[in-house]
Amino acid sequence: MHTEFDEHKTGTFTPGDIDQRLLFGQNDAFLRMIETRFVSRIVARGDKILVEGPPAEVEQILRLLADLTTRIKQGEVITEQYLNYAINMIRQNGQGPAASISTEALLTSALKKAIKPKTVGQTRYVEAVDQNDLVFAIGPAGTGKTYLAVAMAVAELKSKRVNRIVFTRPAVEAGESLGFLPGDVRAKVDPYLRPVYDALYDMMQPDKISKLLEMGVIEIAPLAFMRGRTLNEAFVVLDEAQNTTTAQMKMFLTRIGEKSKAVITGDVTQIDLPDKRVSGLLTVQKVLKNIKGIEFISLTDKDVIRHRLVQQIINAYERYESSRRKD
Repeated sequence: MHTEFDEHKTGTFTPGDIDQRLLFGQNDAFLRMIETRFVSRIVARGDKILVEGPPAEVEQILRLLADLTTRIKQGEVITEQYLNYAINMIRQNGQGPAASISTEALLTSALKKAIKPKTVGQTRYVEAVDQNDLVFAIGPAGTGKTYLAVAMAVAELKSKRVNRIVFTRPAVEAGESLGFLPGDVRAKVDPYLRPVYDALYDMMQPDKISKLLEMGVIEIAPLAFMRGRTLNEAFVVLDEAQNTTTAQMKMFLTRIGEKSKAVITGDVTQIDLPDKRVSGLLTVQKVLKNIKGIEFISLTDKDVIRHRLVQQIINAYERYESSRRKD
């Protein structure tokens, strides 16, 4: 028989010399958020935080507070997004993510904002691109696959490690017909490449982008335009790779020339091909899995950095699809 004393534990956390408003949030909002995710009671008293509840949960909250403190000491700002991510990591692995996330900025955006990895998975992604010439980043929407690829490409160009950037993606008709869209070929395919443009405009001034596009230093084109070319000293990004066929994937990979890097991104749950089994992104994982210098990075719903509901939406659809497969 357990007594109330056995079932509950009181833990104490001392943040130290950091500004506790950064830890607690405005009007202690972060402490209240933590309480909604746990059954334990959390009270801030002076320079200490008291946590009372089930022993295992108290230990998790103390580790969470330590992780948030580490994040603040790294010079980062705690957000609702990061707090939810840290809670999930501690519940899953017993450890917070702060020590495993890179604090090094890839570059500074056009709005003077430092662009950095925000999750452990994103950190692995950035490190993989730094260490390999060919990287596949596979994961759901909102995990930063395209955005980080654009950031890394721009950083490589600014540091003069490459002479140009090439962004491409297959123009697959996902329920819409390109033929009925107005305009020339570029006008028809630009909507498919909009996410790349959006990321670029986050990172560079519009007049600079326009100039580099005119000079051919930055090229944004549909995948079909890659055939027959050799891309030397370039940072090449193939986005939405789940909608390539096996032949298209092979064609793209054999375009890569000397002193070039290539990043291939895709979400295998969003294949728009008539026969999903022929996706080049599915096949390439089997074909190239043991080649040195090629790395596959798997991002998950834990790496989603959009609105908190996006992660829940992804999980809900995964449960729905899983139940349909069982039926």
